[in-house]
Amino acid sequence: MEQLEILKRKIDNEKELKSLVRTMKTLAFISIREYGQMVGSLNEYQKAIEMGLEVVMKNVPGDVIIVEPSKKNRLGAIIFGSEQGMCGKFNEIIANFAIKNMDEFKVIRENRTIMTLGDRVISQLEDEGEIVEERFSYLGNHAGITQIMLQVLTKIEEWRTEQEIDRIVLFYNMPISGSSYRPHVLHLLPLDKEWFQGLAKKKWVSRSIPTFTMDRYDLFSSLIRQYLFLSLYRALIESLASENASRLASMQKAEKNIEERLSELHIQYHSTRQDSITMELLDVVTGFEALTNKKR
Repeated sequence: MEQLEILKRKIDNEKELKSLVRTMKTLAFISIREYGQMVGSLNEYQKAIEMGLEVVMKNVPGDVIIVEPSKKNRLGAIIFGSEQGMCGKFNEIIANFAIKNMDEFKVIRENRTIMTLGDRVISQLEDEGEIVEERFSYLGNHAGITQIMLQVLTKIEEWRTEQEIDRIVLFYNMPISGSSYRPHVLHLLPLDKEWFQGLAKKKWVSRSIPTFTMDRYDLFSSLIRQYLFLSLYRALIESLASENASRLASMQKAEKNIEERLSELHIQYHSTRQDSITMELLDVVTGFEALTNKKR
């Protein structure tokens, strides 16, 4: 009977764990949908910014100067990890991807300055010998994310002016579909000169002639600030979507393992219970036979 009670407690614990995993699956699925909708909205916002830059470049061709990168070859890497666990190899994948790309950039470690968003990725980087000089933790709400992005932009400006870092690169996981994602790299600064030249040559899709009234340099600066903020914000949102996709996949795997464990425990429970019933019947039969023989 003691063994049966132990097995019953184990079954109850597995059922509770299964319920928790299902809840986490539901939350991850809801988060994926929410962040996916946000990415769709950010796509429209990006189109608006690009159209604004297109207008500026068409009206002042060659007048807006894009700063050329220096020759110091100093890299500022911003790596997006997770704040929470139970998301599989999410942090390991982006950490290894970032290190591989930084090595391919041929930037020595002394010229690398690394910033992380999400503390869970730090240990992965440090295990590979990388030094994380800046770290930001973010809240899971829009106001918190916006505030963190503004702080990151301020830090990027410090990197460029005080440390003479001439290249800023973002490393983050990008969702593909469902519970799948892949690591992605985005070169944030210096600005892509060919991209701007392409905007100037791009055919305007509307019949209305584009124009603006404010100072062209102020407009250009404002649009660039919006572009930088959007790039950072979108990277974090896509990273969060990928994190939940990875968590969903992990929870699905965990749920399958729990179901298999429950099946094994149920079989073991019924087998032990049957053995217990058999032993009790044998005891009854043995006792009955002993009494019958005694009477004889």
